[in-house]
Amino acid sequence: MNRNDGRLQDQIRPVKITDNYLMSPQGSVLIEMGNTKVICTATVENSTARHLVGTGQGWVTAEYGMLPGSTGTRKKRDKGGKQDGRSVEIQRLIGRSLRSVVDMQKLGERTIWIDCDVIQADGGTRTASITGAFVAMVQAMQWMQAEGMIDELPITGYVSAISVGIIEEGPVLDLCYEEDSRAIVDMNVVMNDRGEYIEIQGTGEERPFNPAELTTLLELGAKGCSQLHQLQREIIEKNV
Repeated sequence: MNRNDGRLQDQIRPVKITDNYLMSPQGSVLIEMGNTKVICTATVENSTARHLVGTGQGWVTAEYGMLPGSTGTRKKRDKGGKQDGRSVEIQRLIGRSLRSVVDMQKLGERTIWIDCDVIQADGGTRTASITGAFVAMVQAMQWMQAEGMIDELPITGYVSAISVGIIEEGPVLDLCYEEDSRAIVDMNVVMNDRGEYIEIQGTGEERPFNPAELTTLLELGAKGCSQLHQLQREIIEKNV
């Protein structure tokens, strides 16, 4: 198989996560997956979500956006608090994915705000956001532990995400924009480091896909997520 950037069918793009990227948030990274670049920050707020007040439980929530110059044509800024439907859907996905590996009771009545800002988009912005946001969130938790706010990191596992799909050449892992724009089947896979699925978003763009193809895509997704978990672990454990 000849992909446009020379990668193999089951090969992810070069990944780089720069931690402690910004000075103000309690956690921050720049994640680069190929030409896709996302700044992910985690900010600790000493109050929980309204529906959890008095329960002793915390909350993790996310916001997502794309800068005007992140795509080939200028993307309009959100104004008046109004977000487009795509951004709302993606930030909800990020929040769900992160909450799936957080013990809210151990977090206490606090909120960790995750902000994912795409500065350059070349496919896979939502999956890169999840992968980078997890590292930023754990950094914020490490800060909380150092400040005596929590006794231990309130995470139950790692979470990462990757795109998979079927193009004319066959099933592929980690689609860039050129591949995504012509994908026959498009899918995003979110997994923890125990090999369990958190969310699967799959669509037959040009035709339905069969069980055998689904199995192949899930296997590709599992391979990609496992590699990302290892990279996350290396970055997180160096700060322990």
